[in-house]
Amino acid sequence: MKLLLVMLLLFSGIAQATAQEEPEPATVASAEPILAGEPDGTRKPQKSTGAKASTKPVSLREIPVPLAGQARIKDIADIQGIRGNQLTGIGLVTGLEGTGDSQSSIVTMQSIINIYRKQGISLNISASQMQSKNVAVVQVYADLPAFAKTGSRIDVLVASSADAKSLQGGVLSQAVLTAADGEIYAVAQGALTIGGFNFGSGGSSIQKNFTNVGRIPGGATVEQEVPTTLLLEGERVQLTLREPDFTTASRIAEALNKYGYEATATDPASVAVNVPARFHGKLPSFIAKIEGIPVTPDTQARIVINERTGTIVVGGNVRLSPGAVSHGAISIRIENTPVILPPVPFNNNPGQILEQKSTEVTEKKANFAPIPATQTVEQLVNTLNKLGVTPRDLNAILQAMHKAGMINAQLEIQ
Repeated sequence: MKLLLVMLLLFSGIAQATAQEEPEPATVASAEPILAGEPDGTRKPQKSTGAKASTKPVSLREIPVPLAGQARIKDIADIQGIRGNQLTGIGLVTGLEGTGDSQSSIVTMQSIINIYRKQGISLNISASQMQSKNVAVVQVYADLPAFAKTGSRIDVLVASSADAKSLQGGVLSQAVLTAADGEIYAVAQGALTIGGFNFGSGGSSIQKNFTNVGRIPGGATVEQEVPTTLLLEGERVQLTLREPDFTTASRIAEALNKYGYEATATDPASVAVNVPARFHGKLPSFIAKIEGIPVTPDTQARIVINERTGTIVVGGNVRLSPGAVSHGAISIRIENTPVILPPVPFNNNPGQILEQKSTEVTEKKANFAPIPATQTVEQLVNTLNKLGVTPRDLNAILQAMHKAGMINAQLEIQ
């Protein structure tokens, strides 16, 4: 019992001594005063004894962020000199299941004979005597991108150029691909992928999509590079706008000058930018810097109409002048009604079936709706919807409104 009392007194003394000691302030590296909590809930600043942290502001010009309605320069313009090239060639697709070219395709049969001759096999027959429905002559297409290196792979598009029924299951034999200058830049070969099928038997067939066109992903190997020149005279690069516009070209030049570069808009499609001395020999870094700068592009008000599909696209900056539109429709209906004439008794005149034609013309009530000076595309659509028009009717209405001067936009009909 005495031992227990001694231990309690000992622990009580240690607790009182700890409560009387003052805690040492913590050393924190900060540029701002540290607020320490107090027993009564208030907070007071304490001085920091640590080293002061750097408060150098980060320049927003180093991290351009596109805002709503803005686009990066790389999304609306290209660097002059960076362009792709189209490659074409002729080849043979083999391994078809009787769906290749017929004997009437002399080009196909002669191509087969030429391939055998290259392999050292001589055929003493003419092209008209050759028969092979497992082969088809094709056109081979490929796009050679800029900076494509020797040995890199590019996609290939293959299309039948004779009377083959299907290229399904075929393999393209080695075909050289040339550019407009006649030089060989790639060689294509490989199995085709067809985005469909074609099966038939006994005069009936089932087909999905087109089977006379196929692709070979990575089916061509680049054999020759295309030289690319980016720098113009005077250590300059030129930006080429995809949609030439004076306002957009001027805004690009202003944005580049704002970020510390020297740029000049020379015409609606070109902006010349001087390469700073610090980027000499570092052209990729310079182009990467200017391509990420945000710009607000300006586009011409335009309405695009495709008469074949009935598609109508209205730009967001299309404006209307005040006016009115009346829309009416005339429906013509022609019917052939069969009329049976029974035979006449005691006469050799048999019964007859005649057709009675009737024509009905119906004109719906014309709608006449005033159109105010609309400010948005939504209001334009709502106004036209009140007339109950269809997309095909909109075609004629928009053309008439444009002719009357009510639409302040360019009308493009495809």
